[in-house]
Amino acid sequence: MADQRAEPGAFAVAADGVDPASVPCRTLASGARIPAVGLGTFGSDKYGPEEVAAAVLGAASVGYRHFDCASVYANEAQVGRSLRAILDGGVRREELWITSKLWNDKHGEGDVAASCERSLRDLGLDYLDLYLVHWPFPNYHPPGCDVSSRSADAKPYIHENYMKTWRQMEALVDRGLVRHIGTSNMTIPKLRLVLRDARIRPACNEMELHPHFQQPELFDFVVENGILPVGYSPIGSPSRPERDRTPDDTVDAEDPVIVRIAERIGVHPAVVCIKWAVQRGQVPIPFSVKRPQYLATLGAVCGEPLTDRDMADIAAIDRGCRLIKGQVFLWKEGQSWEDLWDVTGEITPA
Repeated sequence: MADQRAEPGAFAVAADGVDPASVPCRTLASGARIPAVGLGTFGSDKYGPEEVAAAVLGAASVGYRHFDCASVYANEAQVGRSLRAILDGGVRREELWITSKLWNDKHGEGDVAASCERSLRDLGLDYLDLYLVHWPFPNYHPPGCDVSSRSADAKPYIHENYMKTWRQMEALVDRGLVRHIGTSNMTIPKLRLVLRDARIRPACNEMELHPHFQQPELFDFVVENGILPVGYSPIGSPSRPERDRTPDDTVDAEDPVIVRIAERIGVHPAVVCIKWAVQRGQVPIPFSVKRPQYLATLGAVCGEPLTDRDMADIAAIDRGCRLIKGQVFLWKEGQSWEDLWDVTGEITPA
């Protein structure tokens, strides 16, 4: 049967876009430069993979060159067709920064390389700029499950097992399939062990970061160890799954400080969150399929900075409100989601 998948439209630079050369970059320990804001591709469960892929193409047309993907998002094949259109349209591969991630059920021996190779095939690439271990727990949960779902085979973080996975990640660098490797959803106690034992140190740690959840201790730890903090949910993840919502959650874009700054400079409060993130030194990964939103975000990053007073005021509104709690990764009954995050300063035992 002929392939009837929709092909993306042709790539063309938008007249109202942003010059990619004007987008600030961060320099990794390797010397590589990564655009200081990227477009996330999470959201196919809500918008559909084709709509997310169309957003990638549209975002590239207005100046984005950094795209954050993952196998679990179930849209890499569609995103790959957009990437092919972007490259066919004259953007050089070295101008793009493409991240993907290893999902939890692929930590095993031999699974890491196969998963990476599948992502490369789906994305239509010869190499990834960054490949992350998505979560430090090898615990599978079915798509769409509720917050009480638990895998019968779930396990806690076991450092020896994680390092077996990390060795396979290092081998991907040796093979030239990925340029950098990194961690995601890690804590200081876990990262200390990885830094102690890794042959190739993590280039980045992707973590939840937004004005109401600034994680100052973890942020400072990764920076001090030459790891770039990459922040997901930078505006507070308004599109997060229902299972990740609790009555105590707060909304960053409704914070009076954020609203006041937004009104003064004439932007949406979400844009203030992104400007703050870039000025703080993290790389935010906002997600939107709406052109006015992702265009406004990129333009704001290249525009006038927030004042020192603005930055200080936003630093003071940290509420420690974690939105993506990860309950589905718990490994035994009677646990709280806090057990995933080593809040005592020690790795939660089995």
